[in-house]
Amino acid sequence: MSFTIEAADKQTQARAGIFKTAHGIFHTPAFMPVATKGTVKTVSVEELETMGTEVIIANALHLHIRPGEDHLARTGGLHKFMCWNKPIFTDSGGFQIIRKNFNIRITDSGLNFKDFISGAHRLYTPELCMEVQKAIGSDIAMLLDDCPRHDAKKRKLVEAIERTIGWAKRGIEHGRGLGIPHIFVIVQGGTELDLRQWCAEALQNFKPDGYAIGGLSIGESKEAMMKILELSVPHLPQEKPRYLMGVGSSKELLNAIALGIDIFDSAFPTQLARHGTLFSSSGRYNLKGLAGKKENVPLDENCDCEVCVKYSRAYIHHLLKEKEMLGMRLASIHNLYFILNLVRKARSAILNGTFNSFKKEMEERLA
Repeated sequence: MSFTIEAADKQTQARAGIFKTAHGIFHTPAFMPVATKGTVKTVSVEELETMGTEVIIANALHLHIRPGEDHLARTGGLHKFMCWNKPIFTDSGGFQIIRKNFNIRITDSGLNFKDFISGAHRLYTPELCMEVQKAIGSDIAMLLDDCPRHDAKKRKLVEAIERTIGWAKRGIEHGRGLGIPHIFVIVQGGTELDLRQWCAEALQNFKPDGYAIGGLSIGESKEAMMKILELSVPHLPQEKPRYLMGVGSSKELLNAIALGIDIFDSAFPTQLARHGTLFSSSGRYNLKGLAGKKENVPLDENCDCEVCVKYSRAYIHHLLKEKEMLGMRLASIHNLYFILNLVRKARSAILNGTFNSFKKEMEERLA
């Protein structure tokens, strides 16, 4: 087994585990910084390593468009290309269906769209999706899914699930034939529990290596997201890793860990950072409008990241107001460290049998 559960919390559904890959192990719960195009925006590989990052996620569709999987294969794969020697997840690109700049037309064959770089017509099939992820050397590959909008009607949700199941069958058969080491399915169904259950049960027939929960955190309320997550998790196999896509805020991370989620990814920490919003042990704040902006104190006095150890809040405020790239970089490093450290502490609490009290304490502080 690539995934092993080390400990389970007795008061919640939280669990701590280890996932083994050809490029090393990562510990769960795990948070993955998003390296969509082969980089976490403004943050170097060395800085990711310093803050304790164990696994990242890139996007197969973006990398297929540029620089192309053939180029990546010739250069030794994505790991060598970006100088990252630890595990890499690759998202399939299904989420891009709802991104306007792709202007994708969906058919049963796959994703039809005009390349926004070259203008060429492209057809991105479940099989090609697997070929791309194999060529770039992904450790954990995601199957292509049909991700509907958060406000899609039930009829559209049913169509998306049927297509997701059909694509999963084609993709996993092709991916196994290519020798991809680990393949995850993506469960869809919006906020409709019966559809989520149907999709999850159908995808189990393909015996995937893990289950991603997609189609959440895309515009629905946080309350609706957490409710459907709570009701959906029991329909996923206990022994397989569970991955909640696109969630990276402190409260939702802790709640999802308590429900039994093992893996997370989100660009949220770095997106906020570039606009001046910082995570701290007493909650989020926007540095640009902060009354204490001239204080000679760290971004978070309880944080030991390299930014808080060295730089002042006043200096980073100045950089952000001047739109200096260094300000965005320092804020991004801090936010990523904060989230990674929060998840590390949650894991330690699970192993120590104190997760529930840890969660309550953090929620009170972050409120």
